[in-house]
Amino acid sequence: MSEALLKKAARPLIVAATLIWGSTFFIMKDTLDDVDLMFLLAFRFTFAAVLLALVFWRRWKGIDPSYWWRGGLMGVFLFAAYAVQNYGLMDTTPGKNAFFTAVYCVIVPFLYWAVDRARPDRFNVLAAALCVAGIGFVSWDGGLAFTMGDALTLCGGFLFACHIVAVSKFSQGRDIFILTAIQFASTALCCWVGTLFTEGIPSGELPARAWWVLLYLAVAGTTLALLFQNVGQKYTDPSSAAVLLALEAPFGVAFSVLFAEEAPTPFMYLGFALIFVAVVCSETKFDFLRRARTPAES
Repeated sequence: MSEALLKKAARPLIVAATLIWGSTFFIMKDTLDDVDLMFLLAFRFTFAAVLLALVFWRRWKGIDPSYWWRGGLMGVFLFAAYAVQNYGLMDTTPGKNAFFTAVYCVIVPFLYWAVDRARPDRFNVLAAALCVAGIGFVSWDGGLAFTMGDALTLCGGFLFACHIVAVSKFSQGRDIFILTAIQFASTALCCWVGTLFTEGIPSGELPARAWWVLLYLAVAGTTLALLFQNVGQKYTDPSSAAVLLALEAPFGVAFSVLFAEEAPTPFMYLGFALIFVAVVCSETKFDFLRRARTPAES
C-alpha cells in the first residue's frame, strides 16, 4: 500500500480500530470468569505477533537495531496500560473505568508538548475537554465514590497516553507493520512473565466459547485494531488521534445496548453529542464556521 493511500486512510483506520474495540467489551464480560487476565493478554499478543510477522515476512530484511528498542518500549507501555486498566476494572464499575481511562484525551496534547515541544492549540484543549465530559456522561452510573480501582484506572489512562505518544514518536521513518509486530512480541513477553506471578496458565480445559472469544480478541481486537491504530497514528497528530481513539467508549456502549440489553439513558445521548462535537472540533477546528461567516461579513 502506497504512502499517499495510507495518509488518506489514517483517520478512518483509527475509527475502525475503536469500532472493533467497542465490540470486545460485552463479549469479554463473562470470559474473565474462565480465563485469567494475564493469560488472556498473553494469548492475544502472542497470536497477533506471530500472525503479523508471517503476513509481512518480506519486510523484515530492511530493519535496523533501532526497531527492537522502539517496538520494545511501545510494547512495554501497551502491556502496562492494559494490565493496570484491567486490574482497576476489578474494583470499579465499567462506566467509571471507561471514564477514568479517557483522561488520556487531556494528557496526550500536554505530554507530547513536553516530549516534542509541539504546543497544543486551543482547539486541541477544547476537544480533549469536550471528549472527557462526553465520556463522563456516557459512563455515568450515578456513583461518585473513589476507589483503589479508580486510582488504578487513572494510572492506566496515563499509560495509554504514554503509549500514544510513543507510537507517534517512534514510528516516524520506520516500517509501521514490522514495528507493530515487534511491539506485539514485547507485550506478549511481558504478559507471559505476568502469568508466572498470577498462576494464570489454565490448569484444565477451557470452554469452547472461551477459545472463540480468545481468537476474536487475538485476530480482530489485537492484530487488526492495534495495527490500524499504529498505521493511523503515524499519519495523524497525537492530539487528534487521542480524541478519535476515545470513540472506543461510545462504541462500547452502543454494542452493549444492541447485544447485551443495556438500556440507553438521556445522559448517554448527551455524552454522544459532546464526543461528536469534540471530534468535529479536533478534525476541523470549526474552520467551516469561520468560512461560513466570512462571505456574510464582507
